[in-house]
Amino acid sequence: MANKHTIVLMQTAPSRATRTFMDYDSITQAMDGICGLYERKLKELNPASRNISYDIADLYNFIDGLVDMSALVYDHSVRAYLPYDRQWVKQKIFQHLKKLAH
Repeated sequence: MANKHTIVLMQTAPSRATRTFMDYDSITQAMDGICGLYERKLKELNPASRNISYDIADLYNFIDGLVDMSALVYDHSVRAYLPYDRQWVKQKIFQHLKKLAH
């Protein structure tokens, strides 16, 4: 998952004005970025809480609650970005968090 430039595309609300993107040097960094986005949202919603915890289902609910989320991952062999959907993002996050847990 290293060295594959990844662009995460997302839309947080029905308004097209909420479309945004984040780019990362690797898929791993992109998954960390999505987790960080969710963690910042949790801190925003619970400003008095010092310790905030969540499980994979909470993170999936956050991702599913977005109007849209997808990723473009650069593939060196074809010299192009390949598109991936929300389910792929969730699968990669699961693999990433599982690896971090070990």
